[in-house]
Order: sequence, then structure tokens, then C-alpha cells
Amino acid sequence: MTKAAASFIKNFFKMESSAGILLFFSAVLALIIANTPLASYYNLLLDTTVAIQVGALSVAKPLLLWINDGLMAVFFFLVGLELKRELIEGELADKKNIILPGIGAVGGMLVPALVFFWFNKDDPMALQGWAIPAATDIAFALGVLKVLGPRVPTSLKIFLTSLAIFDDIGAILVIAFFYTSQISVTALIVVAVCIPLLWLLNKKGIEATSTYILIGVVMWVAMLKSGVHATLTGVLLAMFIPLKSKVNPEYSPLKDLEHNLHSAVAYIILPIFAFANAGINLSGVGLEQMMHPVPLGIALGLVVGKQVGIFSLCWLAIKLKWATLPENSNWVALYGISALCGIGFTMSLFIGSLAYEETQFNIIFDERLGIIVGSVVSALIGYFVLRTQYGKQSAKQ
Repeated sequence: MTKAAASFIKNFFKMESSAGILLFFSAVLALIIANTPLASYYNLLLDTTVAIQVGALSVAKPLLLWINDGLMAVFFFLVGLELKRELIEGELADKKNIILPGIGAVGGMLVPALVFFWFNKDDPMALQGWAIPAATDIAFALGVLKVLGPRVPTSLKIFLTSLAIFDDIGAILVIAFFYTSQISVTALIVVAVCIPLLWLLNKKGIEATSTYILIGVVMWVAMLKSGVHATLTGVLLAMFIPLKSKVNPEYSPLKDLEHNLHSAVAYIILPIFAFANAGINLSGVGLEQMMHPVPLGIALGLVVGKQVGIFSLCWLAIKLKWATLPENSNWVALYGISALCGIGFTMSLFIGSLAYEETQFNIIFDERLGIIVGSVVSALIGYFVLRTQYGKQSAKQ
């Protein structure tokens, strides 16, 4: 590798928007491959069965489901770590900072779901995807925001991040309550035994994160077999990782683990997930396919529902004096952030896989078409609206 190439790679990963850029190119690469003669190899790779067996206990799944159930559990583990830190000592520890993004997140989940419901209310099977447009992809949204430069107020970045955290909490609850298959009582008993063990480790001040992760792996397998989606293991496990060390006040097991996982999730796990889930074959796709109630409901839910839901409830909260506009921002900027939240990509694809692909109901449409169209349109609207406010100032710097 030449010095110039090494320098480019080093500088790329230093960029704040690099994770979003890598995610974007992973999705584009999947789309290109899925529409070339390489598509058969792409599908063969994702359908390859990967099995792990210990005695009578066997876990055998296609590679795609190992990515969606396994790697995404690590992603949700990181989400849980960030959530715990933010609630205890971060931006969400101050109640004043949670009102506006919390209210915005409610609107940003409720209205898109209602938009989807309106288009699919007569089809009970299609309605399984009601939560798809309710999700926000924080990596992509922050990536677009950071492209605009340092002139974008920090308060807007904090607002977007806080709103996305509440959005993630909502997604976790939706997955737990609405996207479960047949329940295995025996497997849930194993999960129930793991939780007090984790609590005891935390109570006794055990700081070795490897011990927690070992129990977490057992809990993940049990959750996988229970019928409750296995990714929830990551969130549960994160809640028991100690935030502060009792031996060394300057050391945080949680922050150390969060720091170590961040790069792996941003630069490996999420790009792999995007590559595995974004490969849509566009041959024969036209207006008729896009106008199917499922992709149409998803696209309009992301583009219209997110903007209307977030902006209108935030406007109402500010007018009622329950909250104030983020510092150094205005109504146009708030609208731009609301539009950016319509980028649902990663989480929408994930929920879509739970709603349709695992139930084999996606044979007459492709919900990913609506996710990609809705996310791209939302990104463009949010970018150009915010650029009118901050782009010129950034360019002068």
C-alpha cells in the first residue's frame, strides 16, 4: 500500500461522517451486485447455512439470519450501553433535555405508523410492517448533518441524537412485544436465570466485562430459542455493565466497552448488515411496484409521517412552553432535522426482516424499495433545508 493510500484511509476514518459514508457505499454495492450476473452468488452467500452444534443443542441458520440475529445483537448491545450512559450522566440525565426530543420521538413513531396503516388497513398480513417507517437510522442522519460542517449548532446534533435514542427505545419495545414467534417456556427460564446472575455480578462490583459477556452469550442462545427476538439480549446485557469502577474511580467498564465496540459496529457490523439486506433486484421494477401499498406506505411514512409527526409535536410542545427550541436554531432548522429523521435505513430494514422476510410474506412485493426511496428522499430534503441555514456559513470557514 502506498503512503498516499494509507494516508487517505487514515484521514477517512478520522472523519465524523465516515461511518455514514461507509454504510451508504455498502448499500450501493449490494444494489449493484444484485442487478448484475453476480446476483446468484450474492443470494447463494446469504442463503448458506451456518451451523453450530454442542451435543443436542444446535443453532443452524442461513448466513443472513446470523447477521440479523447475531451481529445486530452486538449493535443493540452498543445501543444499550449508550442509552445507560446517557440516562445516568449524559444529556438525558437532565430532564430539561429530554422533553423536546422525547415528544418529537413519539410523533416520529406514531404518525409514520398511522400513514402506513392508512395504506394497508385492508390487508392484515401487510399490516405486520406497520413499525417499519417508525424507525430512524442515527448513523446516516448524523452523517448527513456532519457533511454540512461545523457551523451546524451542537444543540441540533444533541437534539437529533437524543431523539434517535428515544426512537431506539421505542424500536426495542416494538420488537419485544410485536415481533416474536412461538414462545418456548424452557428457553425463557434460562433467560430468567441469566438476568439475576448478571444483577448479582453488578451488585458484587465485578468489573471484568468478559464475565458479563459469557453469560450474555448463553442468554443470547436461549433468547434465540425462546421465540423472543435475540437482539434484545444486547440491550438487557448492557443494563448490567457497571458504569463506574469501585476500585478505580477514573475507570468506567461501560465506557471502555462502549469505546472498544464503537468502531467495530460502525465500520464492520452495520456495513455488513447494509450489504446483506439492501440487495434489491430492480429488474422489472416500475411505478406499479412502487405503488404497492406496502412500499408506498413505508416511503410516505418516512418522508411525510416523520416530518409531520416530529415537527408538529415539537411545535406544539414549544408553543405550550413545555420546551424551547434548541439553542442557536430556528423553526426551519427544526424542520430540517425532522426530515433527516425520515432516514430509516438500518433499523427499518431490520424491522422489515422481522415483519416479512422471516414470515415468507414478501413474495409479492419488496418492502426494501420503500425503505430506500423514503430514506433517500428524506436525506435530500433534510440536507437542502439545513444547507439553506448553515451551508453558506460553513463554506466561508
